[in-house]
Amino acid sequence: MKIRSAEFIRSCVNPEQFPTGAVPEIAFVGRSNVGKSSLINSLLQRKGLAKVSRTPGKTRAINLFTISTDDQTLSRFVLADLPGYGYAKVSKAERVQWAPLIEQYLSQREQLRMVVVLVESRVVSTQDGETIAWLRSIGHEPLVVATKVDKLKPSERVAALRRLQKGLGLDDGRMLTVYSSVTGEGRERLWNVLKEGCRT
Repeated sequence: MKIRSAEFIRSCVNPEQFPTGAVPEIAFVGRSNVGKSSLINSLLQRKGLAKVSRTPGKTRAINLFTISTDDQTLSRFVLADLPGYGYAKVSKAERVQWAPLIEQYLSQREQLRMVVVLVESRVVSTQDGETIAWLRSIGHEPLVVATKVDKLKPSERVAALRRLQKGLGLDDGRMLTVYSSVTGEGRERLWNVLKEGCRT
């Protein structure tokens, strides 16, 4: 798939800023420092589209991007980059401020076709499992992507991914999609799943 254009739309801090129209949307969520910005840049083959920060918890709003491709099954869509969750240094007041916006977007946004949950391949997190369970409870079947697989030794990979799959409650036939923003592994597979999910 060729990316024709990838442009930042706006940062939304309240629902009134969400765009109108029927363009399908795909949301990316995950714990702080899971590699979300790096994956988005790698997926779209743009170096600085999503801002990569060494400070976890940097994203403070829902950042929206409009994407155009040469594939007719997913020729145009909006990518939503949601604030990372689970970073202890983010104040309680900030978390309280984010929560209603994020929950409203994920539970009520009619244009939202898919939710991609990013999890680190080497870490089994209770928060990741709770997020996946909550998304299922509101009607989403999230696509779970294990990031940073390049950091796993070949001898570790199978056991680590099985442990992650079981720990997240994905041992009912739902497989993980793996991704490396360093090597590009998983990029084609992820695009294929996104296209299939937005088609249905």
